[in-house]
Amino acid sequence: MRGTLGVDVGTSSTKGVLVAEDGTILASTTRAHTVDRPRPGWVEMDADIWWDEFLSIAQELIATVPDTEIVAVGVSGMGPCVLLTDADDLPVRPAILYGVDTRSTAQIARMTAELGVEEITRVGGSVLTSQAAGAKIAWVAEEEPEAWARATRLFMPASWLAHRLTGAYVLDHQSASQTSPLYDIENERWHAPWWQRYAERLEPPRLTWAGDVAGEVTAEAAAATGIPAGTPVITGTIDAWTEAVSVGAHESGDLMLMYGTTMFLIATGAQTLRTPSMWTTAGAFAGTRNLAGGLSTSGALTAWLKDLTDADYPQLLAEAEASGPGARGLLMLPYFAGERTPIQDPHARGVIAGLTLEHTRGDLYRAALEATALGVRHNVETMRAAGADIRRIVAVGGGTQGRLWLQIVSDVTGLVQEVPATTIGASYGAAFLAADAVGAPGAQPAIGDWNPIAERITPDPVLRDLYDALFDRYVRLYEGSKQVVHELAAVQRGA
Repeated sequence: MRGTLGVDVGTSSTKGVLVAEDGTILASTTRAHTVDRPRPGWVEMDADIWWDEFLSIAQELIATVPDTEIVAVGVSGMGPCVLLTDADDLPVRPAILYGVDTRSTAQIARMTAELGVEEITRVGGSVLTSQAAGAKIAWVAEEEPEAWARATRLFMPASWLAHRLTGAYVLDHQSASQTSPLYDIENERWHAPWWQRYAERLEPPRLTWAGDVAGEVTAEAAAATGIPAGTPVITGTIDAWTEAVSVGAHESGDLMLMYGTTMFLIATGAQTLRTPSMWTTAGAFAGTRNLAGGLSTSGALTAWLKDLTDADYPQLLAEAEASGPGARGLLMLPYFAGERTPIQDPHARGVIAGLTLEHTRGDLYRAALEATALGVRHNVETMRAAGADIRRIVAVGGGTQGRLWLQIVSDVTGLVQEVPATTIGASYGAAFLAADAVGAPGAQPAIGDWNPIAERITPDPVLRDLYDALFDRYVRLYEGSKQVVHELAAVQRGA
């Protein structure tokens, strides 16, 4: 039997799948991990974990289905992250994670002043935010000069795995387009003047597309993993984009909605749309562009409530369903880790309004689910205002296993969501990209055959007025509480 291996490094776990040529999952496994938060606004991870978990996963999957011939390997990972290594390919410090890490506020302000908002947007497509990996490179240069003096290369989780497997030093265009302001989105290349200005010590990685073959498994990597030497490995890309591939949500007019530790949205089109509230990126495939957004919390918020109340998810979901639409007069802002889009406010904080002694944990959990749904609506409305043509919404990720959450999002947004048969996520998309990369011309797999739509979630029109009113309060609550919340955030930072 022939198949492909797909591995994705996420925020809370690394997942791996072994997939047959027809898309059937032969085996899957997961390794849970945690990120480090050494200071308020800092989110880091030891890159050795990424490789160690890849090794463990590959060995387990091969042992589970030993008669499978692995014909290609797909990699994926969270991002944009900043992993800097020295001349011996050893990390000079822990990897700095994507937009949930907000340490580079000063660098963003300085670079924006030096380069100008208009020019940054013209070259890279987006204004600089906590999602901009280029600003985090500048942070290392300024704040950790000893580490910077040893740095020679830039990696992200997917490119790090590809490198460890093949020796190739590559980065995909999509990930590169989030290394703002170092990438020229219209010309699809590194922007040399700004690379020299802010990352002069680093060798620019060779740019390829996510599904391109980066190289072949080396003899050393084969001995460590059990994957045969010479097996092709794709370049890979950031997990949200790989997840969009896994469900076929990468055509013009598609919107992928990823339910995970954070919530992520990707609208695909052919035009480069620019708005200061969202992220403009290259797509996973040549000729596509994305308008993307993300909530800083979603599953992270529900997990926090689960741990806080010492209840399990089935209990909380049942109680939240009993609470009913509107959570008996509770309204929550889900900004418990700052917020990314569309408000782009790293100093925002969570707010629970309307709380009384009569409210229960079920009401709180319902309010949290509705808060993430309201955040999704805020992003979708912002995307459409910027010109995004959203005609189809596909829901993916672990959170799609909970029907209540899906229904609340559809009710709050008024959108129909399509749920595919397989929602295992980016590891499955990585396996598909690997299969596509080695498929014979004209005989590549089709994701619609691998992963057809299994269910459609439709909004309840009876709830439209209720949630329209709640969304209005949601937007006003942020504006009304922002000043006090920023003062509290300053206290938390010790400012």
